[in-house]
Amino acid sequence: MIDIKEIIEMLPHRYPFLLVDRVTELVPGEYVVAIKNVTVNEPQFTGHFPDNPIFPGIMIVEAMAQAAGVLAIKTRSQGLQARKAAVIAGIDNVRFRRPVVPGDQLVMRCEIVSTKRNIWKFRCVGTVDGFPVTEAEILCTERDI
Repeated sequence: MIDIKEIIEMLPHRYPFLLVDRVTELVPGEYVVAIKNVTVNEPQFTGHFPDNPIFPGIMIVEAMAQAAGVLAIKTRSQGLQARKAAVIAGIDNVRFRRPVVPGDQLVMRCEIVSTKRNIWKFRCVGTVDGFPVTEAEILCTERDI
């Protein structure tokens, strides 16, 4: 398990854009399972939507990309170099199956599909209570931050 302190050391994101709360499983070179706890006090809910809060789909995709970034960092023998981050290079085959709302625990599983040079391809699925809510293929690359 990787807690929030270690996640903060790995990812450059901070509130309100750090979207991975915990990693529950990780096999370097294979897959990661991470959690995002969705709470009503998050700033996006003031406008999305005030009377019917729904976690924005693009933020679900970003959360999955951050989980994939943790997997990439842990897969590399020495992690990403200082002042580098895994950033989104492309998103394919995104599907949103049902809304994610405050009180949900989004569980994200990302698997490495392939790596070529410094481009990583991940297959990610987000679930709530065991039901698929989002799936996507995410391409990441290493960039200076």
